[in-house]
Amino acid sequence: MRIASYITSDGTASYGVAENGKLKDVGAAFRQNHPDLRAVLAAGALGDLAAAAGQSGALAEDDVTLISPVPNPDKIICIGLNYMTHIQETGRDKPAKPPIFTRYPSSVTGHGQPMIRPKASDWFDFEGELAVVIGTAGRDIAEADAMKHVAGYSCFNDGSIRDYQRHTSQFWAGKNFVDSGAMGPWLVTADELTDPGAQTMQTRLNGEVMQSTPISDLAFNIPELIAYLSIVTELLPGDVIATGTPSGVGLFREPKLFMKDGDRVEVEVSGIGTLSNPIRDQA
Repeated sequence: MRIASYITSDGTASYGVAENGKLKDVGAAFRQNHPDLRAVLAAGALGDLAAAAGQSGALAEDDVTLISPVPNPDKIICIGLNYMTHIQETGRDKPAKPPIFTRYPSSVTGHGQPMIRPKASDWFDFEGELAVVIGTAGRDIAEADAMKHVAGYSCFNDGSIRDYQRHTSQFWAGKNFVDSGAMGPWLVTADELTDPGAQTMQTRLNGEVMQSTPISDLAFNIPELIAYLSIVTELLPGDVIATGTPSGVGLFREPKLFMKDGDRVEVEVSGIGTLSNPIRDQA
């Protein structure tokens, strides 16, 4: 099942099941008790969505504004240096533990919406990633049980303002400019994408391939990440884990290559789809 979140033409926030270019607007019936996808996950109601999709009205994808599949997560946890190829291009050694930073929901827009290059910098870089969305809460989760806590997966672009990222040893400043990242186009449930490690990911800038990798090349795999993060914090339904980016980012190209107004960036993960965003300068 593919679940998208969106704003309808009358300004209503809703969510629906994506099928054949249409959105079955299950949120119309569910919003009273489950106002958004995070609430659906917290209630363990994904199965109810599947049952309701067949009786829900359909909207054309072009008639809504897609937003991040989980627009209001409690946490967006990002993993740095999590593909060996990216670790090598930065000149570092593999870290002993996953490097972690966080993003705010306001820094993440949806499929088709502009990613914004801020006035403060022209060092706006792309980072294609696989996002994991938590479905069942947990603390101190064993690796063997980790995948039981996953609701599904999405595409993620960890758009980075590189000079601000380098101001200190903490990445936060370069990762939280408003609408600098993106997630979507939808969440693919874990029962449909049973082996994320068997998938591949590609990032394209204006149609040219910038990054290409098998997800199996993660330095710390998904169960390892969930187990480690759950030691530190309780993982909650709707929490997003952005699992890291491979080599090929603009910062380490010669010459450096950064996104500019008028560009289009795409992150495609097999089994999920393609997250596509135009680049616009901050007004």
